[in-house]
Amino acid sequence: MSYRVIAFSCLLSLSAFAGAAEPIDFAVKLDTVMEHDDGQFLWFHPRPAAIPKAGQDGQPAVLMTLQKHLQASDHYSGLYFMRSDDLGATWSKPEMPPELDWRKESDQVDIAVADVTPIWHAPTGTVLAVGAEVRYSKQGEELDDRARSNQTAYAIYDVKTGKWAGWRRLEMPKDDKWNFARSSCSQGLVQGDGSLLLPFAFGPKAKEPRNVTVVQCVFDGRELKYLRHGTELSLNVGRGLGEASLIDFQGKYYLTMRNDLKGYVTVSDDGLNFKPITPWTFDDGQDLGSHNTQQHWLAHSDGLFLAYTRRGANNDHVYRNRAPLFLAQVDAAKLHVLRATEKVLMPERGATLGNHGATAITPDESWVTDAEGIFDKSARRRGAKGATFVSRVRWSRPNSMPLGGQ
Repeated sequence: MSYRVIAFSCLLSLSAFAGAAEPIDFAVKLDTVMEHDDGQFLWFHPRPAAIPKAGQDGQPAVLMTLQKHLQASDHYSGLYFMRSDDLGATWSKPEMPPELDWRKESDQVDIAVADVTPIWHAPTGTVLAVGAEVRYSKQGEELDDRARSNQTAYAIYDVKTGKWAGWRRLEMPKDDKWNFARSSCSQGLVQGDGSLLLPFAFGPKAKEPRNVTVVQCVFDGRELKYLRHGTELSLNVGRGLGEASLIDFQGKYYLTMRNDLKGYVTVSDDGLNFKPITPWTFDDGQDLGSHNTQQHWLAHSDGLFLAYTRRGANNDHVYRNRAPLFLAQVDAAKLHVLRATEKVLMPERGATLGNHGATAITPDESWVTDAEGIFDKSARRRGAKGATFVSRVRWSRPNSMPLGGQ
């Protein structure tokens, strides 16, 4: 073979390598924040937000919101929060301010806000907690007997005072397609101009297949307002699409979505106008196996990562295969998961995971948080203790992305 052919072959190889996602190594350290399994409630949906320079020695403080699961399907308490000023070495006890408790609609109906994700909003120096406004009967059933029973609500944490302002509804356009309009269990983004991009599941009726879109909102530190929305993504399979999460990475925006049968992903140049959705797969073409639960993002300046649960991990005994919880790098160009990079974030101990949160904390460390759902004795026999976990993802090289961007 001539030197010219060899050189050309090397050039092709280098070009192919440049176009691929270069794996970034990471280590995982699992912390247990607390354990609770008294048969009365379980802690659920722990999700963190980092507040820059508000902790000890100029480090971030971390605010983690969570709720009590009240032993009935999707029946949740008011919103609790915990705070750590030493990067998770110690935590305050879960506290629920009166402003974040249920509100009474009548003697028979309580209004809660569930599926909450906190977002650090640097322009106003506040944390914005966004979730689904839910009406509950006394038996804990979700009600949909009034117009717009399923909407989006938000509460505001003032970092300077440490106080919360109570729940307010995000008012959507009057069109019937917003009768069901939830930004729930979703990762949103704060833009450079201070506006927010929030993924929504929406539709005219709660029991029809739902669509997903990204809504741009303006926020002045007191009020969150709808501005516009982007591509309306649909899938007429099962309950449609929902619990979407958004991330920005190297000039593009990536959206992952839940469906009853599998997870889906799409990409955008502006965070509003998205390409058609495609199912999540591994790089060998096999289905990722994540079904009927959430996926969430971590972004490093040099790589994009997905946190997920899936089939095929000797976990058919776990409800919807919701444990263990994995993290793997994504090929951002081809929109598939690099199988060889997959690592376990949280172990399978018979309990469900998958109701997780994910965010950057420091340049060296990002966190994924979750809590064990124990719904039968077999989970306890397998070792589940109702743990609230923080999985520390420690990067092999620092993350130069702005920490408020996730």
